[in-house]
Amino acid sequence: MIENEETIHKLYSALQTLNHKGMIQCYHPEATFRDPVFELNSKDEITGMWTMLCKSAKAFEFHYDEVWTEEYEGGAILNAEYLFSQTNRMVHNHIHARFKFKNGLIIEHVDTFDFWKWSRQALGFPGVVLGWSSLLQRKVQNQAYTNMKRFMREN
Repeated sequence: MIENEETIHKLYSALQTLNHKGMIQCYHPEATFRDPVFELNSKDEITGMWTMLCKSAKAFEFHYDEVWTEEYEGGAILNAEYLFSQTNRMVHNHIHARFKFKNGLIIEHVDTFDFWKWSRQALGFPGVVLGWSSLLQRKVQNQAYTNMKRFMREN
């Protein structure tokens, strides 16, 4: 359990300093990641996402607390503030993170947050009007995945 808790602290301490390489060391080779924007099924994709997000972060502040772990799972509460680059709008996102561990590394990472609240902040009027709809969420997911794949090819 202590090893799993240390992994969470290592992951989020690295995120606080936008150290994507330190973050990637916390994931198992068979890791998956899911949140309302990304569904990633390989460590390569997780590497691409964190690298892209860390390298493009602007006005970024991140805090975490309420870390808990058990033998094979754990979690934390996160608060991230950042400038959403596509609209230059500030976002404050409150996130619940859950993990499953294998050999002291993250094998499954699931973040949950209120997509409608996020979309209102990140997208403005379109998020207010359509943020509740799965149509807008799928559009955001597709755009984010496309941007990540392009970033991975170019870097």
